[in-house]
Amino acid sequence: MAAICVYCASGEAIDDSYKKLASDVGAEIAARGHSLVSGGGRVSMMGAVARAARAGGAHTLGVIPQALRDLEVADVEADELVVTPGMRERKALMDARADAFLTLPGGLGTLEELLEIWVARSLGLHDKPVVVLDPDGVYAPLREQVEKLAGLRFVRPAAVDACVWATTVDEAFDAFDRVWAAGRVERPAREEAEELLEFEP
Repeated sequence: MAAICVYCASGEAIDDSYKKLASDVGAEIAARGHSLVSGGGRVSMMGAVARAARAGGAHTLGVIPQALRDLEVADVEADELVVTPGMRERKALMDARADAFLTLPGGLGTLEELLEIWVARSLGLHDKPVVVLDPDGVYAPLREQVEKLAGLRFVRPAAVDACVWATTVDEAFDAFDRVWAAGRVERPAREEAEELLEFEP
């Protein structure tokens, strides 16, 4: 079983089709025997993926900063809910507790999370799969920009390849399987988290 960290939108103004996508991802996490790591919110896509994962029997870990917990948007039904002092600790714990990263359509926060974890993989700071599930081409301009930078030699080809793009849920999860099958050495995510973080939850 792998812990899949899902980055996605937490805003309610988006089209319902994206919440349905998040629900499908949560259901697939459960169907494939994985667990979920999320940003700990109960609204929009973030809440949808967590509810669907739990409905399918998957363990859900939510990580939320105290400021957002105080706004009462936390996924209090999570099997494990960790409250961090701030955003930096939140992202560090999510990264450490995950075995793979899946980015769905989202806003600036989602974009930041994707780029940070993509850069870290390209630098060899982790060897966990990074996959973008983008059925509608939301991130197409980003992909084109990175490819342009690579053409100008600002970005190495290996860095471009550090992120896998998918348009369907099955394609995204099959991409995880391909990366793991290529020989990734597993290390317990919890052990890594304990070494990296020192704060009171």
